[in-house]
Amino acid sequence: MSFRSTLFRSFTFAACIASAGCGGCAASPSPGDDNPRLPMIVAHRAGAADVPENTLIAIEGALRNHADAIWLTVQLTRDGVPVLYRPASLSANTDGRGPVASLDFAALERLNAGWNFARTDASGTKRYPYRDDAVRIPSLAQALRAIPPAVPVMLDMKALPAEPQAAAVARVLNEENAWQRVLIYSTEAAYQHAFAAHPEARLFESRDATRARLAAVALSQTCEDPPPPGTWTAFEYARKMELVETFTLGEARSHVTATLWTPEAVKCFRTNGHARILAIGIDAADDYRAAACLGLDAVLADSPRKMQAIRASLKRPLQCPASAR
Repeated sequence: MSFRSTLFRSFTFAACIASAGCGGCAASPSPGDDNPRLPMIVAHRAGAADVPENTLIAIEGALRNHADAIWLTVQLTRDGVPVLYRPASLSANTDGRGPVASLDFAALERLNAGWNFARTDASGTKRYPYRDDAVRIPSLAQALRAIPPAVPVMLDMKALPAEPQAAAVARVLNEENAWQRVLIYSTEAAYQHAFAAHPEARLFESRDATRARLAAVALSQTCEDPPPPGTWTAFEYARKMELVETFTLGEARSHVTATLWTPEAVKCFRTNGHARILAIGIDAADDYRAAACLGLDAVLADSPRKMQAIRASLKRPLQCPASAR
């Protein structure tokens, strides 16, 4: 795919984000269409499988590999600076320790965000290429300045309490004039309330609402409270889950890997109009093709490099199974 084509897709995606909550944009083809639109590729943590995640070099890599949008994880430093980092402890990715909130931004900048990023060479030996070539944890403001305005940004809020982080992120988005190109997501429902004070904020539907609707479709074949048109929703394409059955004397548990995005689920979510659907955790060609056949709008992938190659290799029109119709 050419850079011009990718840029056009990014402008289109940005227009969809900007219109979220206002009816969305033109509907993608529905499951079963002869030639469904290929889903947008969203770089998870800016490309966690390709380079150290949530860093400026990850953003550069995602752009170079023609990602259509970039997903970034946000936490708050002790002195109130929103930065890009995902795990609970700095020791997971860096040469530091403790939570992000335990350090000021100046101290955080001295850590190496690529310390634990490993690659395995041809001999099977694990290498750590960034231990001698350090990369830094960027602020949200630095990240937004590194991303062209035409490329949408999805911010995943990872810290609690929600109110101070929401206020700090709002300040940055005001200063960078970035509200129109940003969508906000969190697994924590508290962020739905925290961003309610900012009417310009564009949020994914709460994960609780998305999960409950998917479960109702899968387990009782009912469609509960479908979202308004233009709403962005997100859930894993395949998710390890635990089904709990309660009895008078105890309970029983079953573990299952559930694939909840089905034609019935997509139809339910779009009962009121074209709700936008992002499937989390798409990293294989078969899953990407399945997402396209379902008519999903976007996929969240760890490797933009790999996913671009997969998208480019798909033959059109797609050969979708009858079960996708």
